[in-house]
Amino acid sequence: MKKLISGLQAFRSSYVSTHRDLLEHLTHGQHPRVLFITCSDSRIDPNLLTQTDVGELFVIRNAGNIIPPYGAANGGEGATIEYAIHALDIKDIVICGHSHCGAMKGLLQLGRLEEQMPLVYEWLRHTEATRRLVSESYSNFDGEELLEITIAENVITQIENLKTYPVIHSRLHQGKLNIYGWVYLIETGEVLAYDPVNHVYMPPQSQIVEADSGDSFAPRQYLRTQAPPVACELPPLQVLETETQPVVGQQLTVVHSGNGSTESQNQAAAHSAKPYTSENWSHPWLPPEQVERIYRGSGASR
Repeated sequence: MKKLISGLQAFRSSYVSTHRDLLEHLTHGQHPRVLFITCSDSRIDPNLLTQTDVGELFVIRNAGNIIPPYGAANGGEGATIEYAIHALDIKDIVICGHSHCGAMKGLLQLGRLEEQMPLVYEWLRHTEATRRLVSESYSNFDGEELLEITIAENVITQIENLKTYPVIHSRLHQGKLNIYGWVYLIETGEVLAYDPVNHVYMPPQSQIVEADSGDSFAPRQYLRTQAPPVACELPPLQVLETETQPVVGQQLTVVHSGNGSTESQNQAAAHSAKPYTSENWSHPWLPPEQVERIYRGSGASR
């Protein structure tokens, strides 16, 4: 408590004294630009992470950045979402998971939790879709690699849960809302963003496009895409790399053997294409099995 009280004094003497105009402006109402949904983990600070100021983010935090499907729980998440979109007219939502997430570790061992922490157990049941998907689709992974996959899959699950809310469904249909999935890497400070068009996690700079009006930027709209139909089972996927190791800002492109231009692309890039492993990419958030499942539409629908 001594540290907190000392912090209050420092806040008043340093921040308040230099931001009086902002604080006065905020007394007349709030106009946050983004609904930021993230974990309660103390290692995440949404404003620090995004370098935003007071009043810019409307935040939901809970264990595991979980949004129960509409009508599945009586907690405050649904009411907060409804208020954010309907009353505050927020047009951008970020769901941000993070590495080393204790809630996702718990999700992988629900049996223990039921006896030791029954309330946590009941809460994590709201993301049963993530647990079942990981259990049935990634049985050949374990340890930290399985945890990383679970964290990444859980973000996508929560995007799907969000879309069950009437206000979200309506705004998406009207093209008035964007939803983004992020994973924050505590150890490096890096953020990876889910690209639903290319089915990869990549640097979040990929989600903005330069607008026609000079220096301003506009977010890419969240799109739910369907994979083209295929007549047979897809062969193993590959990751094309333009260099030996991916670099920050580089997109990983997933291709498969087939007819026409894709076949030619594979042949032309044969010297640089190699199967994905955690050793040849430093952030194994989306292994080939996950990309293949999303591309083929098997498992949970995307």
